Amino acid sequence: MKSILDFQLKKKKQQPISMVTCYDYGFAKIIEKSNVDTILVGDSVAQVIHGYPNTLHATTEMMALHTAAVAKGAPSKFIVTDMPFLTTRLSIDAVLSSVKQIMTAGAHALKIEGAQDALTVKHIVDSGVPVMGHLGLTPQSIHQLGGPKIQGKTQSQADKLLADALTMQDSGCFALVLECIPADLAQKISEQISIPTIGIGAGSHTDGQVLVLNDLLGMNPDFNPKFLKKYTDGYTTTIESLNTYVNEVQTKKFPALEHSY
Repeated sequence: MKSILDFQLKKKKQQPISMVTCYDYGFAKIIEKSNVDTILVGDSVAQVIHGYPNTLHATTEMMALHTAAVAKGAPSKFIVTDMPFLTTRLSIDAVLSSVKQIMTAGAHALKIEGAQDALTVKHIVDSGVPVMGHLGLTPQSIHQLGGPKIQGKTQSQADKLLADALTMQDSGCFALVLECIPADLAQKISEQISIPTIGIGAGSHTDGQVLVLNDLLGMNPDFNPKFLKKYTDGYTTTIESLNTYVNEVQTKKFPALEHSY
């Protein structure tokens, strides 16, 4: 995918969008050679890479740094980067300063959580920057939500999510992430808005799916939410490879003659 126009074309042709969350140059180089449509540089980098307990610790500088690394590794992929916690709640000058820093690092679009910043989203879009929305379980509001819980389970919650989706569309968003909401609600939203939806824990009737690369590679055996499918056991494979290396070092099998100058 080269631009936001490709997202709309995919929805029109009913071709599901594949998005993977990535944070570094090495993995980005691998994704560059894959069939993945688009990359998200998520604020989950604060957890996955930096070891913090939630996404609230991501900063504009952190997001820009990882965006630059990913952009270097995957120059042909469309890159979306998360706006960090509270950056869209500051003065418009401060907001645009963060926007500029992330976009000049190599992002092609930004992702913003929640519909409460609709006017800010519109201002950013009107400034020439594409914005992807994010509704449902919004990790930056984890404390207000009372934890990582399914959203939209009651009728009033479902009605609000649909209204918020329409608000984000009207604000100029070119796509919308739906996280951890009932599958039937995600399908209803996907059918009633004209922009594509990308789901995570939102069933199979969205216009696309997103998973964190480290999660789908099975790198964390302790992270097993219902929405996650692990496509390989990267954790076990990596440990086995490391232990084989250690054994060969200890038994003098490595380096062999072919590894020596």
